[in-house]
Amino acid sequence: MPSAFSNHVAVSELPHQGEGHANSVVDKMDSVVRKASNAVAGTAAHGRNSDSVDKPPIAAGGKQTKKHSADYVLRSFVAGGLSGCAAKTTVAPLDRVKILFQTSNPQFVKYQGSWAGFGIAMRDIYAHDGIFGLFRGHSATLLKIYPYAAIKFVAYEQYRALIIGSDRRNETWLRRFASGAAAGVSSVFMTYPLEVIRVRLAFETKHRSSSLVDICKKIYLEQPVSKPSAPAAVPGSGAAAALTNTAAATVEAVAPRSGLVNFYRGFSTTLLGMVPYAGVSFLTHDTMGDVFRLASIRKYTTMPKPAGAPADKPEPLRAWAELVAGGVSGVVSQTVSYPLEVIRRRMQVSGAVGDGHRLRIGETAGMILRERGFSGFFVGLSIGYIKVFPLAAVSFYTYERLKILFNI
Repeated sequence: MPSAFSNHVAVSELPHQGEGHANSVVDKMDSVVRKASNAVAGTAAHGRNSDSVDKPPIAAGGKQTKKHSADYVLRSFVAGGLSGCAAKTTVAPLDRVKILFQTSNPQFVKYQGSWAGFGIAMRDIYAHDGIFGLFRGHSATLLKIYPYAAIKFVAYEQYRALIIGSDRRNETWLRRFASGAAAGVSSVFMTYPLEVIRVRLAFETKHRSSSLVDICKKIYLEQPVSKPSAPAAVPGSGAAAALTNTAAATVEAVAPRSGLVNFYRGFSTTLLGMVPYAGVSFLTHDTMGDVFRLASIRKYTTMPKPAGAPADKPEPLRAWAELVAGGVSGVVSQTVSYPLEVIRRRMQVSGAVGDGHRLRIGETAGMILRERGFSGFFVGLSIGYIKVFPLAAVSFYTYERLKILFNI
């Protein structure tokens, strides 16, 4: 999968500029972004009066970027949302197959456990539903991923400004992890219902598949199946037993059994998984950036700062280095949080299979352990690696390049 970045355009198709070697497509993109950024900065400076020559338009001479300003938040929101959409579109077919494997879809269980099975699953989806079958649920994905990615990157910039600030001495692993984890929790809290809808759309494999409206109605109306229970004896006086039984009956009566609460099925597990995933992701990306900016190798891994770049912003990484930093961050964070993701997927589709019983975290984990053992918590992880490397690489690369373009 990562080869798509280097092979999707032949080098011979690029125009020669008289150098002794041909540039890659991503290097050309870097050049365009730098020129566009310089042009934006130059236009802004040209529009000012003559004394603006000594006062560059954006954070020069030690002046810090105003990260809490509405302008900065808006630009980072747009950049984050577009980066998320670009990344998800890149890996949408892989995501569809991974969800079918994770949720043990009856029609695709036989394909699990081998690379050949992964290819056969994609072939069958294409044979029955065409190219659009590989992108089933992608419209809901984009509706969800734009606000999710936008909020995540905006929140990270804001939490980072609060927790770390501009003092490089505060760049500790714990502060970076905390900033990333808080950003992940904030974004998933705002967008979780769209994720539930997306997973259910991707789980549908019937020829007469349900529409988006039908899926929403199904989720809304699903009710947990009540288990028959014998009256429990409460030790103590009769008054205490009666009070306890009354309280239990009241909780049972007022607890939501259907409705909007169904759109947050598996939400607690998502929060548990998001803390290590987002925290480790941003921590690893920033740490890889530090490694690539070491004095001994920075001439091979970094580019010159664009004109008018904020003074507190480090020099941008070259395309290949940014892609590697993003990809590695995705692989590491995926490994740490994957078992919780498997549990969450099973909880989200629990109403689509079986008797509709709403499973809790412990029940879901126990079911997976009984069905497949410990390895069941890592079903599809190899496919996950193929997906998450380009996903994280494209996401971070696009976001960092758009930050340059938007002068933030």
